[in-house]
Amino acid sequence: MWNRDRYCADLVLPWNFCWRSELMIGKLSELQKEKNEQCTQRHELAVERLRTIVTEETVNTAYISYFQDCTLFLLELENTRKKLEDGSWDSLSLEEKRSLNRILYSDIIGEKYQTSYANQDYACEKLGQEMGQLLSLLYTEIRAGIPYVFEQRKDYLTILYELFLEVYTCFEGMSEEENPVPKPEQIKEILYWYASDYCDVFYADRILEQMDPSADFAVQIIEKADLDEDDYLYEFGEYISKNELGTAHHLRNLPQETLQKMADVYTEGYRVGFINTGKDLSKKSIVNIRYSLGFEKVICLAIENFRKMGLKPVIYRAASSVITKREHHKIGYYGAIANQQYEYDHRQDQALFMDKRYVERKLEVMKTVFEQNKEIAAGVAGPAVMEIFGETPFSPEAKETAPAYDEAQRELDLLFSSRSGQITNEYIKGEERSFTIVAYPVPEIGADYAKIFDEVIKINTLDAKLYEKVQQTMIDALDQGTCVHVRGKGENQTDITVQLYHLKDAQKETIFENCVADVNIPVGEVFTSPVLEGTNGILHVSKVYLDGLQYENLKLTFQDGKITDYTCTNFEDEAQNKKYIYDNVLKNHETLPLGEFAIGTNTTAYVAAKKFNIEDKMPILIAEKTGPHFAVGDTCYSWSEEIRVYNPNGKEIVAKDNSCSLLRKEDVSKAYFNCHTDITVPYKELEEISVVTNEGKDIILLEDGRFVLPGTEVLNEPLDEAGF
Repeated sequence: MWNRDRYCADLVLPWNFCWRSELMIGKLSELQKEKNEQCTQRHELAVERLRTIVTEETVNTAYISYFQDCTLFLLELENTRKKLEDGSWDSLSLEEKRSLNRILYSDIIGEKYQTSYANQDYACEKLGQEMGQLLSLLYTEIRAGIPYVFEQRKDYLTILYELFLEVYTCFEGMSEEENPVPKPEQIKEILYWYASDYCDVFYADRILEQMDPSADFAVQIIEKADLDEDDYLYEFGEYISKNELGTAHHLRNLPQETLQKMADVYTEGYRVGFINTGKDLSKKSIVNIRYSLGFEKVICLAIENFRKMGLKPVIYRAASSVITKREHHKIGYYGAIANQQYEYDHRQDQALFMDKRYVERKLEVMKTVFEQNKEIAAGVAGPAVMEIFGETPFSPEAKETAPAYDEAQRELDLLFSSRSGQITNEYIKGEERSFTIVAYPVPEIGADYAKIFDEVIKINTLDAKLYEKVQQTMIDALDQGTCVHVRGKGENQTDITVQLYHLKDAQKETIFENCVADVNIPVGEVFTSPVLEGTNGILHVSKVYLDGLQYENLKLTFQDGKITDYTCTNFEDEAQNKKYIYDNVLKNHETLPLGEFAIGTNTTAYVAAKKFNIEDKMPILIAEKTGPHFAVGDTCYSWSEEIRVYNPNGKEIVAKDNSCSLLRKEDVSKAYFNCHTDITVPYKELEEISVVTNEGKDIILLEDGRFVLPGTEVLNEPLDEAGF
């Protein structure tokens, strides 16, 4: 049962709460005023209590440091909030804003993380394993208050303050001789009811802000701030590093026509994506823009472009609370990641309290919010994503102190992913939405940043018509095949046969999609949904960067299109290698199917990566165009298989399903895995890609990393010019 009287959220209405009649609007106004006043009183009382804790020593000696650290952090949040509330923030110098930004994130940066209670290793060492994990989670949840400060969410902050005070009260007054500390179960219960009770505040608001244009905190900054000054970056409340500052500086020095070109490629790809997939953009009114801070000059122009298409922007922040975030993934806008190990350590904090009742509670809230806002949801056209790359590749340390799902919780997590995907698709229909995605480098990529940036602009604007023609030649050969055989060379152990869909009418149908620069920028791939049965072999890549994590010698074994074994060499302990892949590639599934097979044709991107020695820093969006790639999880057509799609030559793409996705006709919960991870074998590690025809003939497409099929040799020109 809910326990709403334990915190102050019962004194404020969630901002998504609405009344219909004029009479009730008047009553709501008075009620809201009264509740806001009450919340202000509760807030002030909580702050007053926090100020007294700094000098108190009424808890067990071992916990004094923890509670004082938490209190000082909360008071720092409050001091910053008051500066924003009373307007004194605006009179701060740039250096003062920068200093405050660094203070708020200083406890998890670099070596300081080693002695931070946000680090489970340190917390468990000082407080014991079970209590250390729980209090580290609490400290991490308190840190989620940083964005609430800048968004002036006093109601959210009051909830956090009172959560902390409730836990503190459990420890207060216990002498070391009597009952030194409360039982961990007591703290776990508090955290559980906090998460469960406030699903209908934090999680409900989170769902709505992903589709409601009136939640325009970021849009207001982007459109109204002076983007030629650095000050605006600190108004978001995100950690600002040299990457965000360097990106903003670089864009200021680019010609206006270059900025407009970047925005046009981004938004036009989005528009054309609807046309190419036969979807009606005119029925939509909302576009979700996701990007990393520093690119505001381009995003501002993109917003203007989208508005001309009749689309209002929704730009929401990447989640920070244990209630709203999905492991360590950043979905939404965000600044620098202050410490990737910190994010990874806390990716499964829910394991400390998650049960079936909690998962069902979240799903209930999701369903309710969508139902109450179904007209808004129906207008959502899908995401337009601008990714970044170039950060130092991150390979995490595996920690025994970090919470991890047990088997029952893994099943619950998969259940949540499946059912939340179904709910989302019910209100934002897959057959009606689309997306686009593009990527640019950040200064951390190295001294050649400016040159690399220019090269990426070139890559993102290559001649789509040329690629369309060459790729069609390749598709004509692939359509003759029953399977494709891919073999690695040298130390690369790839040796896999991919079974292809059988065409019923080769004059009107095709197996592969001719992918040019629309939803998936840059240009350069042909792809299909392979037949699982008969797809067998080994996929191996020496080094790859997936979803922000680096893998060394990643090797997957397939039988009938599904993963049967997997390993890598990131850790000395093989069990840790398997867990790393299980958590982050298989996404907690016992197996995943091969949802996509593709051949990348963008040799210009490949040459650029080699030229600047950034192969391991290229995002999968670009890397997948530089060799054959294999995606594990859902097909590219998930949730929209029934839509008829055609290549530019008029042939219908018919290979959209596999034996897993077809289960949607019987039980949709068994059809989708809610993940799709592309893994690329680079040209340099390829011995051969060949098509096996019905007659048993081999048509060789690539040999020794070069295109040999007649009509595709033009793709080798960038390789020749670079001397590869």
